[in-house]
Amino acid sequence: MDTNNVLQSSQIDFEKQNGLIPAIIQDSKTMRVLMLGFMNQEAFEKTQQEGKVTFFSRTKNRLWTKGETSENFLYVEKMHLDCDNDTLLIFVRPEGEVCHKGEDTCFGKEKNTANIHFLQHLENTIEKRSEDIPENENSYTRKLLNKGVHKVAQKVGEEAVEVVIDAMRADKERFKEECGDLLYHLLVLMRSQDVKIDEVMEVLEKRHK
Repeated sequence: MDTNNVLQSSQIDFEKQNGLIPAIIQDSKTMRVLMLGFMNQEAFEKTQQEGKVTFFSRTKNRLWTKGETSENFLYVEKMHLDCDNDTLLIFVRPEGEVCHKGEDTCFGKEKNTANIHFLQHLENTIEKRSEDIPENENSYTRKLLNKGVHKVAQKVGEEAVEVVIDAMRADKERFKEECGDLLYHLLVLMRSQDVKIDEVMEVLEKRHK
């Protein structure tokens, strides 16, 4: 959690809404809104102490740490209080799915693929597929990584050539498909080198500056 400008419970107006405040949960990487919950003062203080989002469940009438059963915790990166001091915006690093329906966000699965941040979702999927567990034995990603970096790098080179060929042919549909293949295999190669998208973005940002 970002320790700079840490909020104090005394700054928050819990009394305005009968002891509860809404807490908007947003992914710190993708910037997607993941869910909305409610906190009382005890839940807020527990969240700060443990670094994992804890709500006050109105249905269970008790504190509820997101992930206490599923282990899909929401790790706090930073918090912001709105101008009326009665609503929290919490940026998190989610561990696994957020919604109880198995989706990354409680606001509909279409948001997973509607923007560029899907690349980070794909990166997470590749990371999971790379794990040495029985359910991944037949995964193409896992099989490719098992062949070693030379094979993965070769696939990136092959896909790059296909991108160039279809660009020269002005075949837009095939070009888009090959670009998708290239991006996927590049992410697999990055995984083999333990390099994250965020690290590459940092390089590009420094160049831009």
